[in-house]
Amino acid sequence: MECTNSPRTRVPWNKGKLVGQQAPFKAKEVWAIRARLQMDNRARELALFDLGIDSKLRACDLVKLRVRDVCHGDRVASRATVLQQKTQRPVQFEISPATREALENWLRNARLRSEDYLFPSRVRRSPHLGTRQYARIVDGWVLSVGLDPADYGTHSMRRTKASLIYRRTKNLRAVQLLLGHAKLESTVRYLGIEVDDALELAEQTDI
Repeated sequence: MECTNSPRTRVPWNKGKLVGQQAPFKAKEVWAIRARLQMDNRARELALFDLGIDSKLRACDLVKLRVRDVCHGDRVASRATVLQQKTQRPVQFEISPATREALENWLRNARLRSEDYLFPSRVRRSPHLGTRQYARIVDGWVLSVGLDPADYGTHSMRRTKASLIYRRTKNLRAVQLLLGHAKLESTVRYLGIEVDDALELAEQTDI
């Protein structure tokens, strides 16, 4: 049966476009964004930012989290497991003390229940934050610390902690598990480690 171009057919946003790999945030940039959100008392965005960094989830999985996915009773758990929409594979992640504090503050302010979405949408037709809304929020964070939104995006959130862990440990298998990739080759391509490692070696070589 042939596919038809009906109005209901969803066209990928990046179809026909050349999309470069989005850079991970550096540790100093993570701290700068976090500090700005704290100073501005933006509890929802601080919780979203911290959990986005910790979880390393794709945008489509992050925005669909429910309170029960990260909480045990009234407390935010130190670890959570989520079934990924793209691969249908479970992925586990740790929730750092700072992120737990940010989430608990957000949950108190928003008065969310266990079955509620963790980040409800402010758009009436959507029950939870959409991926495009999330992308616009990330663009705002990027601009707030003087970075170029053309170089960063939601995948920067997913890549940040994974890249830092790889640089510190060189344990590619561990990063593969953290990202929930089925194949090691996918992790290599996603992190761009061959290019990064080559540049690092070049910088260390005196001629």
